[in-house]
Amino acid sequence: MKRIGDFFLFCSGAHIPMLRRAPSETNKYGGIGATIFFTGLLAALSGGYALWTVFGQIWAAVLFALVWGLMIFNLDRYIVSGMKKRDGFGKELALAMPRIVLAVLIAIVISKPLELQVFNKEIQQELITMEQQVFKTQEDKAKERYQQRINELNADIALLNNGIQQQAIKRDTLLRIAQQEADGTGGSRKQNLGPIYKVKKADADSAAAQLLTISNQNGTLIRQKQQELHSIDSTFKSTVQQMDRSHIDGLASRIDALGHLTDRSEPVRWANWFITLLFITIETAPVFVKLISPRGPYDDLLDVHEHSFKIYKRERIEKMERAYEERMVIGRPATNV
Repeated sequence: MKRIGDFFLFCSGAHIPMLRRAPSETNKYGGIGATIFFTGLLAALSGGYALWTVFGQIWAAVLFALVWGLMIFNLDRYIVSGMKKRDGFGKELALAMPRIVLAVLIAIVISKPLELQVFNKEIQQELITMEQQVFKTQEDKAKERYQQRINELNADIALLNNGIQQQAIKRDTLLRIAQQEADGTGGSRKQNLGPIYKVKKADADSAAAQLLTISNQNGTLIRQKQQELHSIDSTFKSTVQQMDRSHIDGLASRIDALGHLTDRSEPVRWANWFITLLFITIETAPVFVKLISPRGPYDDLLDVHEHSFKIYKRERIEKMERAYEERMVIGRPATNV
């Protein structure tokens, strides 16, 4: 336990030999050191998970986790050790503000990968939806290249079919008129197969012959255009099959999916905020502990040590200046009176 306690004191950034002279302060700085250590540990887990998500390689993730965790640990240790107790809380808070802002930024960076892991199941479902949207967008863009020609061919086919239908209607109308002339229900209103009927029957036969000709001509053109449509459809399907269908599972995609979830679901948004605030609290806790804790014996010892060093430094400077002036006097040539 003593080794663990010493390790946490080291993590706090305090000067351990001087802290031994103020034993009442060891618990406070031990707690600060433990907070800094576990913050670095969480940073290591977060950074390792983030890199594993990007590259999928365990050894790279472990190596990055160690480097990232040590960097955050050292940075937090420096932030706390650089804070000194002053005479006024306002002055301490003003000097601590840059450190608090830095701690908040570090907390946000650390919390994001762990948030992704917490909402992993929901993110996986959202990624499937995002994949489908991406694939549909790709298909729509590919279809745009052929859509104009498809519309032209469909319009031509519709026009050719309409020509056949119009001629068929004309033939049917002339046949009905000839039949009505024959049975006396129309035309001259006399039942006969005389010259009038023969003229109308000839018109109907001519329309039927024209229908046959138009059907053959338009049918050939329709088949050609349908073959072209089939060729375009085959080309489009081949293009779709050659598209990149790899799964969306990168770090940026996961962050984007989490953003969609928080925008759509208020409980997820609040849970996301609570996790971020939790890490901000953990990261800024050592700074605020130093701020709100009263001035203790360790702070007095540290001030005495720093003041002694300043006096020693000033005495050394004065001694060097006197020695320099003496050398200048000795080396100056005598003046004849």
